[in-house]
Amino acid sequence: MQPLRVGLIGLGTVGTGVSRILLDHADRVTRRAGRPIELTRVAVRSLDKPREIDLPASILTDDAAAVARDPDVDVVVELIGGLSPARELVLDALAAGKDVVTANKALLCEHGLELFRQAREFGRCIAFEAAVAGGVPIIEVLGQSLAANQVHTIEAILNGTSNFILTEMFTNDAAYDDVVRKAQELGYAEADPSMDVKGTDAAQKLGLLTLLAFGTQVGPEKFPVQGIDTIELADLKYADELGYAVKLLATVKLVDGKLEMHTQPTLIRHDRPLAQVDGPNNMVALTGDAVGTTWLSGYGAGQMPTASSVAANLIDVAIGRAQLTFPHLDLWIEHKALPIQPAEEIFRRYYLRLQVDDRPHVMADITDILGRHQISLASVIQHESPEYDEQAGTDGAPPVPLVIMTHRTREGRIQAALTELDQLDCLHQPRVCMPISD
Repeated sequence: MQPLRVGLIGLGTVGTGVSRILLDHADRVTRRAGRPIELTRVAVRSLDKPREIDLPASILTDDAAAVARDPDVDVVVELIGGLSPARELVLDALAAGKDVVTANKALLCEHGLELFRQAREFGRCIAFEAAVAGGVPIIEVLGQSLAANQVHTIEAILNGTSNFILTEMFTNDAAYDDVVRKAQELGYAEADPSMDVKGTDAAQKLGLLTLLAFGTQVGPEKFPVQGIDTIELADLKYADELGYAVKLLATVKLVDGKLEMHTQPTLIRHDRPLAQVDGPNNMVALTGDAVGTTWLSGYGAGQMPTASSVAANLIDVAIGRAQLTFPHLDLWIEHKALPIQPAEEIFRRYYLRLQVDDRPHVMADITDILGRHQISLASVIQHESPEYDEQAGTDGAPPVPLVIMTHRTREGRIQAALTELDQLDCLHQPRVCMPISD
């Protein structure tokens, strides 16, 4: 049997996991692939760095471009992440007649159409199951299992780090900064967790799912993106009191021929499956016109879940399955594109937490502004505050939280109202605004 010769670019966390699967489970992989899958070349940043896996020195190199062009390599696995030099390496590999497997969601979100066209031109394929939701097989589901459907809605928890942080805050009554440090200690968060906690990672993954489901390439700069770094424990408790959980939710919906897109901390009713996903797990809820709603859930990150998806793609390439399905996926994307709905037109409910002075007429001022912007109130919570001496005025009395749930309204109206509310001398920062997914 002619082996499938693999050139691996990047021997970090995921690259090490892929190597372990190919070496430690070679017999199983060979049975599933119908032929051996062999590590032929491995590009690393430093040849002198200690590694978690023992590989022959003869296959190691610090020249990634040489691996991409190596005539003894059949398929290149790109696991370095980022846009450059990853884009150039993938283009070089395709031009050299090699198939590509990647876990790089940022690259495909930004340059997917270009790379797919190049792959088609050279008669090669790009497999990327590991780029979204780690070990959850959402790419295969979108590209194959649900190919007969018109997707209407995708709602997903796509960032395990943020989901872990929100879960730990609520479960353990912990402050945001303390939980971020715990996530870093456990390996869920990087030393700089900003890509995760600011929503960028989940938004990039949503962009890739949108490309596959709707044929529209769109980056995070084209739709609202908000992270969890401004959410406080109080918000999680108020949401729970109201019957909701807070999740970093990535959403794309087909609405009147346009795509409504956003990635934001969102209130989700307790009885919905998405609200029940805890810890570093992911979930994708996908609704199609024929299948209805399907849920897929599992570990969305980590060494072995992501490596599992990469290795599965290598088996697909060895069998020829990836080469068979990729052209159809590519042509679907090429011939379908939809416009993005302007953010101000998004129509939904909202949660507001305002810090206000505890004195007469404050509520009247707030409801007047909301009413003038045609925002109707569904419920209001203001817990009883300690009594103070009215003769002394409000000096020394701390602001009190006022929580408002609105009826459905336009994003443009809520933003205009918030701008006006911020001018009130009775309102103090920070204030919090989150959408509600009913």
